[in-house]
Amino acid sequence: MIIEKRIDAFVKLGDDIRKGLIGDSLFEETIIKAKVHNPWFDPRFTRLALESIAGWLTQANLEQWIAGYPTEYFADSDIKVGVIMAGNIPLVGFHDFLSVLISGKVFKGKLSSQDEILLPFLAGRLIAIEPAFKDKIVFVPQLLKDFDAVIATGSNNSARYFDYYFGKYPNIIRHNRNSVAVLTGDETEGQLRKLADDIFMYFGLGCRSVSKIFVPRNYDFPKMLDTLSVYDFLSFHTKYFNNYEYNKSIYLLNKVPHFDNGFSLLTENIAYASPVSVLFYEEYDDLEAVERRLMLESAQIQCVVGGEKLQIEHENFGNAQSPRLNQYADNVDVLDFLGGL
Repeated sequence: MIIEKRIDAFVKLGDDIRKGLIGDSLFEETIIKAKVHNPWFDPRFTRLALESIAGWLTQANLEQWIAGYPTEYFADSDIKVGVIMAGNIPLVGFHDFLSVLISGKVFKGKLSSQDEILLPFLAGRLIAIEPAFKDKIVFVPQLLKDFDAVIATGSNNSARYFDYYFGKYPNIIRHNRNSVAVLTGDETEGQLRKLADDIFMYFGLGCRSVSKIFVPRNYDFPKMLDTLSVYDFLSFHTKYFNNYEYNKSIYLLNKVPHFDNGFSLLTENIAYASPVSVLFYEEYDDLEAVERRLMLESAQIQCVVGGEKLQIEHENFGNAQSPRLNQYADNVDVLDFLGGL
């Protein structure tokens, strides 16, 4: 397949997703099946993930994405790229799937046990649109042999395992990262509502989910927590609320100072990674000092969210969960990696 044919197929898949979300019973059945398989895949968040993917899959977006790379990066190839996928949020591995296939390589995917339904479903729709992809898409129970390069996503512990087993192959190995927001106290209610999306969308389980905020000293926490309550519907999700009650009991027993708005907890902590239902905060006196720290510790951070006063690279409030095609996980350019194989 030439690159134009691949792009055309993915554009049609984007159209298929948009149509499917407004009345295709197969889409609805698959979304429900994914929730039964993994209760964290709440249908409203799965639909959001699908909408985000459909937003990528337009003629303009795909052509603009690949325009920054040499044309030889997209020559049809028999190179097999093994992709070990995460399963923390719905379809989190779709970008790797798209990147491998748009580059003309063979996708050999090891699905997460938490997300075994959604990507094969979309792959089937893509093959129905363009049968030539049938020889380009393989799902395997284990990635042990017959591959030329590896893209692996996991925890810090699994990353050490990946380094050991796949270090001799060309590879991208991703570790744990977290996202943060920097507040100045001047945020509008609308910005704080958008921050709620950055924090709570996908239950806060994504690497682009804000797990910690930096706030000026004497910040008005009650006002912020009240605004974040637009996500209080999470309290009706059993697994999420069990985490909330567990963490609340730990804080109460250990007399850890915290704020509580009935479905989430806010506590002071220097760490970046917070438990489900908990948001960490840290106070500051000097905004520039926070910016310098975030730049120095950028290897731990996936995304920084903030407003106009923030001088370092950041996303505007509400955009953390909507990365563009050229915003790569861990800031490692996947298309450049694939093109160099």
